[in-house]
Amino acid sequence: MLDRRTSHDDLVDHLVRSTPLSRGEAARVVLDVLAYFDETTEEFVRRRHRELQSGGLTNADIFERITAELPYRAVAPPELSLRQLRRIVYG
Repeated sequence: MLDRRTSHDDLVDHLVRSTPLSRGEAARVVLDVLAYFDETTEEFVRRRHRELQSGGLTNADIFERITAELPYRAVAPPELSLRQLRRIVYG
């Protein structure tokens, strides 16, 4: 699957030239980065909540951190209130 030509071949070629990655590894990195930036706001909030909760943080600290991280996403979502964040996580 990774051997076929994609619309990101220029980027894969650049990574192969500028890093020690093989073509397959570079293609995988590109796909992983695209998947990361394809994540919706809701998916991001849920994922970060799980990650931070597993790290032992309390909800107050988790929601504060998520609120601080959201503006730095590739496409920043509108500012979300604490209530909106909780609704995303808990429904």
